[in-house]
Amino acid sequence: MIQWEQDRLIEAPLEEVWELFKDRNIKRIMPKVEEHELMEKTETEVGAKHRQTYREGKRLETYTVETLAYEETEERKHKKIAFVIGKAFEVTASFTLEKVDPNQTRLIYAGQNKGVNFIGKAMMKLANKKGNERVVEEFLDRVEQEATHTNV
Repeated sequence: MIQWEQDRLIEAPLEEVWELFKDRNIKRIMPKVEEHELMEKTETEVGAKHRQTYREGKRLETYTVETLAYEETEERKHKKIAFVIGKAFEVTASFTLEKVDPNQTRLIYAGQNKGVNFIGKAMMKLANKKGNERVVEEFLDRVEQEATHTNV
């Protein structure tokens, strides 16, 4: 199993950063997501389910993303999701945004990736922790870049 938790201070208001995590903007911070379609409930409800298609090179993978937690207050926004990809890996990720001041937001990105079958578990043992850390950093960089872009 691989776990991560990293945070980043972003020079943008909480609401502007949170806007990037809405369904209509998800491709801005997750460019490998080709499709993101709501299947059940609404995007702001626990139990919401989305059909998501992700591109890795030439391969497309489609899976269901379930919202496990959702909170939206003036000072804090939080969303936790889970999905199984390739019938081999269960991924859980959470995005927590905290208002530091009117123009600064702290983003905390946490999660885990674990094998759910023999192949997934074997691949997790071979997984490159540095590679995962790079993916987490790239995600935080992308959110920061999009949030501080003038057209948010």
